[in-house]
Amino acid sequence: MNTRFLLLTLALLFPVQLYARDKTDIMVMTNGDRLTCEVKGLDAGVLYVSFDYIDGTASVNWSKVARLESKQLFVVKTEGGTVYTGILATPDIAADRPVKIQVLAAEKEDLLDRSQIVQMVATSDRFWQRFNGEVSLGVIYSKGNQSTQYSLSSNTAYVRERWNVLAGFDSSLSSSSGANASTRNSVTFGGSHLLRWNNWFYAGLGTFLQSSVQGIALQSTVGGGIGRYFKNTNRTNISLVFGPAWQNTDYKQAAGPVNNQNLAAAIFYGRAQFFKFSKTNLDITAALLPALSDPGRVRFNTNASYYLKIVSNLKWNVSFYGNWDNRPPPGFSGSDYGTSSGLSWTFGLK
Repeated sequence: MNTRFLLLTLALLFPVQLYARDKTDIMVMTNGDRLTCEVKGLDAGVLYVSFDYIDGTASVNWSKVARLESKQLFVVKTEGGTVYTGILATPDIAADRPVKIQVLAAEKEDLLDRSQIVQMVATSDRFWQRFNGEVSLGVIYSKGNQSTQYSLSSNTAYVRERWNVLAGFDSSLSSSSGANASTRNSVTFGGSHLLRWNNWFYAGLGTFLQSSVQGIALQSTVGGGIGRYFKNTNRTNISLVFGPAWQNTDYKQAAGPVNNQNLAAAIFYGRAQFFKFSKTNLDITAALLPALSDPGRVRFNTNASYYLKIVSNLKWNVSFYGNWDNRPPPGFSGSDYGTSSGLSWTFGLK
């Protein structure tokens, strides 16, 4: 992958400073505390808010919120997969009844149980205010063997009522005295659109991979299909996509005759996320590609990241990546995997 392409990708994926708005939202807690704030969004059971008198973003346990009022537009998603867009309000109800949240749109209003709401994303007429994401960086140095390892990753998502698009970049380099440096760079683009049936959607995915360990100069994968959310709560999110895929791999120059391969394949793409209130979360993605044009050949790749909150938007993370091919060309490695650790900074929603 050429340098200009990587630099352009990094520029697109790095965080954009979002415009702040007035802190006029109202949040009332179950113990009676009434707070004026700016509601940024809800994710993984955590309501993110900011205050004029507190630096940074505060994390609030969603189950402890009794009332919420905001004139900001939000995209609201429920456990059942239904999506709403509107401003937020809480109607007056008896103290012993479940908390209800009203989503008020231009011509209608919807009344939802608080416990059924799993995500709220602030939206806006301004393009740049619709992005959420994070940047991670890790560096390890050892003087003994002059070894240096670094990892850099960034991802961002653009969220609308029934669809979203995302982009991600991952890069790692490892070098030590007396050995050739190994590099791995990956760029991912994807998008999904909810269908009219709850928790069903269709999605598309494109990835571009360079791996010196496997001798891959550029591997391009394009696929898509139908997906379903099997679990979608404030603690867990599990989804799976199945469909056709095409993969082209350019190998580095070798003594053998094979430098380029094209494969038609099926793709099974899964994602699992597990959350614990404002402290930790685990994010795992995996793609299985059994080849249709070369029966018996299977490729598999996975990424897993564990995050631990340090303070505000800053987190510590440890990550694992892996790529496997059970039938690589002669003279090429069938696997590449590794781990990294570093710091992450989130932007947008959080």
